[in-house]
Amino acid sequence: MLRKLAVLLLLSSPALADTAEGEALKAMSWDEIVAEARGGTVNWFMWGGADNINLYVSDYVAGILKRDYDITLNRVPITDAAEIVNLILSEKEAGITDAGTVDLIWINGENFRSMKQGGLAFCGYTGLLPNDALVNWDNPAIANDFGVPVEGCEVPWNTVQFAFAHDSAALAEPPRDMAALIAWIKANPGRFTYPAPPDFTGSAFVRHVFTHAAGGPESLLGPFDQATFDAVSARTWAILNEIEPFLWREGATYPNTITQLNELFANGEVAFTFNYDPAQFGLAVQAGTYPETTRSFGLTDGTIGNTNYTLIPFNSPNKAAAMVVQNLLLSGEAQLEKAKTEVWGAAPAIEISRTSPEVQAGFAAIVGHPSVIPAAELAKATLPELQADWLSAIEKGWAEQVGN
Repeated sequence: MLRKLAVLLLLSSPALADTAEGEALKAMSWDEIVAEARGGTVNWFMWGGADNINLYVSDYVAGILKRDYDITLNRVPITDAAEIVNLILSEKEAGITDAGTVDLIWINGENFRSMKQGGLAFCGYTGLLPNDALVNWDNPAIANDFGVPVEGCEVPWNTVQFAFAHDSAALAEPPRDMAALIAWIKANPGRFTYPAPPDFTGSAFVRHVFTHAAGGPESLLGPFDQATFDAVSARTWAILNEIEPFLWREGATYPNTITQLNELFANGEVAFTFNYDPAQFGLAVQAGTYPETTRSFGLTDGTIGNTNYTLIPFNSPNKAAAMVVQNLLLSGEAQLEKAKTEVWGAAPAIEISRTSPEVQAGFAAIVGHPSVIPAAELAKATLPELQADWLSAIEKGWAEQVGN
């Protein structure tokens, strides 16, 4: 019935087609949404650089969706979410309001800001998901995505915090704060590098240096301030240009992706790698890619933590099915499965205390991998993510003042 309504509205008023479809969905009960979703296909565009994550989605999640809801999940691997944001924007400009390419996207940060500000996100429905009750929306780190209010436009999936990894057999005691790391880089030429922004993880490393140059995050919180940026960025570019000759290949080139940095670390060419998802270190050890003596650590002056989400574009033709996917991803059982060390080791985006006793017992039974720093230890020194305008300015400034 909903599909017929959408077609009739499309014929009479293309600009309002998706709005009408979305409003119709938001007026339904959850059982009606599930009924509408049955038999649908969800094209989920997501970063595809980790085999374990891909397996979790394509096997565990897709299996439950097919078995319980007759929904086909099509995982579409991508390397840069910004390209998909541009695709959705181009569809909007072409008047494609109810037959878009993307049904779901793994997203956060400046890409979310672009989607929300550009009217590219389906919003105002998340309270309909039964498992939304497991989310603590009173937590500012959940309710705001890099400082941008979520306001029912996306659903949390994971929480993460940046960590470094080293081989303890080759380096017994790593530097423990940013100043010590900078000194170590200069004292050990060729043994450190970072991916060039706009690589997501490489950009995060640059933001750590930026926060260090600012003397802490306090002056960087809130909306973008040009005067503060000019002062702090000048110190940041000076630091990064000063260490450049001491980087891998004397800084003549940078890895393009975090995957390339991981390969350099695995081959012993550099002494460190880093990731927003420390669980990846343990999984790499289990796979035989990293040595068993790999250990991860944070910095005493803090590392950046954030939340990542899934979002339904405004012109998804399968919104109901995408909502069912999001509800499954939020479930205690699905969050527990991906928290298991052998599966992913991802930190949950829900309040474990709100789940069933069986799920709580499952979380309590998880034994962390020795290569992975416990999330609770990392959380003792967490730096906030900056608002998206800061990120854009930092990445542009790096390209002009360092990467050139």
